[in-house]
Amino acid sequence: MAEGAAEEAPADGEGSSAASAPERGVAPIKPQYLTTKEQFHEFLEARGQEKATQKSQAAEPNGPDLAEPEAKRARLEDGRMEEATQPQEKPQAQKRARGQNKGRPHLKPSHYDGNRLCPSVVQGSAAKCFYGDRCRFLHDLSSYLENKPADLGPCCVLFDTFGRCPYGVTCRFAGAHLGPEGQNLVREELVARGAQPAPVRNGLAKGLQQQLRKRQVRFEQAEQVLHQLNQAPGPAPGAAETQGVPGTGAVDVQQALPEPDTTALPSSPVQTCGALTDEDVIRLRSREKKRLDISGKLYLAPLTTCGNLPFRRVCKRFGADVTCGEMAICTSLLQGQTSEWALLKRHHSEDLFGVQLAGAFPDTMTRCAELLNRTIEVDFVDVNVGCPIDLVYKKGGGCALMNRSSKFRQIVRGMSQVLDVPLTVKIRSGVQEQANLAHRLLPELHHWGAALATLHGRSREQRYTKLADWQYIEQCVQAASPMPLFGNGDILSYEDANRAMKTGVAGIMIARGALLKPWLFTEIKEQRHWDISSSERLDILRDFTHHGLEHWGSDTQGVEKTRRFLLEWLSFLCRYVPVGLLERLPQHINERPPYYLGRDYLETLMASQNSADWVRISEMLLGPVPANFVFLPKHKANSYK
Repeated sequence: MAEGAAEEAPADGEGSSAASAPERGVAPIKPQYLTTKEQFHEFLEARGQEKATQKSQAAEPNGPDLAEPEAKRARLEDGRMEEATQPQEKPQAQKRARGQNKGRPHLKPSHYDGNRLCPSVVQGSAAKCFYGDRCRFLHDLSSYLENKPADLGPCCVLFDTFGRCPYGVTCRFAGAHLGPEGQNLVREELVARGAQPAPVRNGLAKGLQQQLRKRQVRFEQAEQVLHQLNQAPGPAPGAAETQGVPGTGAVDVQQALPEPDTTALPSSPVQTCGALTDEDVIRLRSREKKRLDISGKLYLAPLTTCGNLPFRRVCKRFGADVTCGEMAICTSLLQGQTSEWALLKRHHSEDLFGVQLAGAFPDTMTRCAELLNRTIEVDFVDVNVGCPIDLVYKKGGGCALMNRSSKFRQIVRGMSQVLDVPLTVKIRSGVQEQANLAHRLLPELHHWGAALATLHGRSREQRYTKLADWQYIEQCVQAASPMPLFGNGDILSYEDANRAMKTGVAGIMIARGALLKPWLFTEIKEQRHWDISSSERLDILRDFTHHGLEHWGSDTQGVEKTRRFLLEWLSFLCRYVPVGLLERLPQHINERPPYYLGRDYLETLMASQNSADWVRISEMLLGPVPANFVFLPKHKANSYK
């Protein structure tokens, strides 16, 4: 590949001007690889593709960031950027970003439906349209092909792997499997061997979605548990959140969930007489509750935005033992939102898989737990009590539950009683930096019904500005006993993992470390540093794109979604420093990489923190970027340093 052609590192004298004494918080890179910001970008522009070079023009030679791409500026011309450039107004000083890029405009793509082929034509049943006279999609195949953009590559991953591409003519790699008359070809030898994509579990059935939207689902078991917890069946303290939520109305006429086991005794208190038995003290369950034994295993944390199913498949290949879906909001699940239910999907390779729920009130969380208990297949359910973002915190969820012990207790007790799988909880050390709360809550969690807890050794106020406090995690291990406690925070090497295990935790959860280097699980299990090459890293990204096209689709919408999630991941991957370039091992997660020239062009390109260079890498894997494509990362790359 031309982009990966070897490029000799500069001589010692050439890069020595950029070398200086080791700075605190800066990765110690060998002097012969160090360079300046101007030389770094000049090198990439000189060796980069011409199209990408035209789009990435420096705004200020000594500024902190490069200019925004032309596409992004064009989309903002009619918005707030035009108002900010008025001569009579003084530009306001921007506050230092702290992980939340709140200034990014939310631009929902609306060009997908402009020239969209009817699904009935794609599936080969054009004679009978699924939508009848109300169909608003195209049925003229020749007209669609005239306006369809060019293919992105000569090979279709789905066709080469499974023998048939379900997207047919709409596939952006359709040239690999279309006949002379536009028919979708099939490889009979692969189909005969049964090389079909394994079904992704935990999907949302259409019938259940309609009943959830019409509020026709009753949660009898949850109502009984909430009554026991002194939760009023009518408007509760969380009534503002539960408006329009299934199960809260008075017109429930149909039950979509399976009926509870009629052989189990009613859990509501009944006046009885006679001898006291175990059944009067211990509530009988319809079936025995499953157990969760993951001590000593490597746990991939639920990562919002980046912890999608294709990324989890990559981490499973490198040795992750336990995976968990992205944080899902319980009220959105109860409303049947397709985008939220997509976060619960499970690949067949995920043998130990859980889902994470976030909410602020016992009624919605307990009902959602009962809904998931009857409809999806998971090994555990996790409650997010560590989310620091304002969107969740200001509504009383996430970290806010640590200060709302009554609501926290009712949520854990209610969910554990309606679930047939173990309930786990993820918390932080506290809300304020100098006021730790975890050691007070962990002893109670076991009595409330939690089977396992995970402690992130930072408070909400600290975010990522301080290192995780593993000494405090070690203190909390004793407080949580006999409940197993997992530790989380700043694991980026096998040395970090070994030190963490010496604190007595049952296991470690890996979050940002997996985003920076997903092969970290292999390093921990093999107790070594992997000096992975740039071509091997590109192969990992190629595997991710293949998984993404299989999961999100190979049509225009699926390709762009795969590209967007790839770019979000690249905004973390650029912080990784190759082992062969470091003066001291290992790299610490709080050490930012300085400007350096890698051992080849591709390694240097992967070290860039300019989003235009991330787009250039995506073009190596997914073809050219369309003219209307805009990438606005949810976080700024330098805000996590």
